Amino acid sequence: MTNQVSAFRWAPEFAQGFVRDLRVRWALEEAGLPYEAVLLGMEDKDSEEYRTWQPFGQVPAYRDGEVEMFESGAIVLHIAEKSEILCPRDAAGRARVMTWVIAALNSVEPFAWNIIFFDGEGAGEEWAKKHRKELEETLDRKLSPLQQRLAAQDYLEKDFSAADIIMSTALRELAHFGTLAGYPALAAYVERCTQRPAFVRALDAQMKPFRENAAA
Repeated sequence: MTNQVSAFRWAPEFAQGFVRDLRVRWALEEAGLPYEAVLLGMEDKDSEEYRTWQPFGQVPAYRDGEVEMFESGAIVLHIAEKSEILCPRDAAGRARVMTWVIAALNSVEPFAWNIIFFDGEGAGEEWAKKHRKELEETLDRKLSPLQQRLAAQDYLEKDFSAADIIMSTALRELAHFGTLAGYPALAAYVERCTQRPAFVRALDAQMKPFRENAAA
């Protein structure tokens, strides 16, 4: 069967272009693997049928005739096993890519989201400003080592890999909101990754149903 990726038929404007099926679409595009999007309405995500595929009612979920999976990082790693573009064939190289994927998901993305969610609340109280300062300092402890590494090389490892798909998308919303202004190497890294033709195709594919259903 053709690779299938679940995705939303429509999403709020602030989320468009950032929904996590983008990571899976990008990996499939880089690997040159065909796929079809299984588009969901907001009412579909809570259906019993979909919950058997994705227990939390989120996107993406993935299936290819051999496996059914959910969680974008796990899916991208599965796709990477099929492509030398996304993951080296030697054990040491594979281990490094897997390590960076988990680092992006565990050591970077949650702290990035702390800032994004906090700012989304529009908190302007004095206590809130102090709390944001604490969040900034914690995030800096995660971003500074990445800044140092990516100031010296284009990608997390020698060549582009699945790790860069996950890390650059974990950083991309920080770039969108200007939070990477103090981390020029990271801002350049996100731009470098998202200029890849496979990313451009993946983003366009995600945005297409959003445009088509804008008035729905």
